Amino acid sequence: MTTKTVFPPTRSPRALAQKVPGWAWALLGSGLIYVIVSRLILAEYSDSDVTFRLSAAPFLTATLAVQIHVTAALSTFFIGLAILMAPKGLGFHRTLGWTWVIAMTITAVSSFFITGIFQNSYSPIHALSAWTLLGLPFGVAAARRRDIKKHRQQMTGMFLGGMLIAGLFTFLPWRLMWQMFFSI
Repeated sequence: MTTKTVFPPTRSPRALAQKVPGWAWALLGSGLIYVIVSRLILAEYSDSDVTFRLSAAPFLTATLAVQIHVTAALSTFFIGLAILMAPKGLGFHRTLGWTWVIAMTITAVSSFFITGIFQNSYSPIHALSAWTLLGLPFGVAAARRRDIKKHRQQMTGMFLGGMLIAGLFTFLPWRLMWQMFFSI
């Protein structure tokens, strides 16, 4: 009896897509949207070159709400990276975690005092701030219940959504972070 072996085994596109974690799809989709929107904005200035520069002037001349927001967001980002890389379950993780929750709360609350994208109204990015303010207590409660899997999912989701994805969109052309690093 002879069996036919197919090498390599064929897999459907759906099966391959299911192997990719959800956060990777979110980052990929956000990156694609970022590239498209940036290209559309910069298309109006196609005759000019974008150059790299480092200038603190846009930050120093920004409103107090923006300065608080950026400082808290950068703190949250770097503390979050440290938490992701450090061993879990120790006192160090708990101390950094509470510091991260406080910084994330300040970042989310301060965003409601910033309405620069749509003039005097909130933008879709503010939905991430509301989601963060609602999700933080659930993430903390999961840790207190010792539901580590749920805690990890919620806190990692807030880090990815609130810091990486929302942070990516702060680098759209002519926004504050873009102005600090680029010029035309």
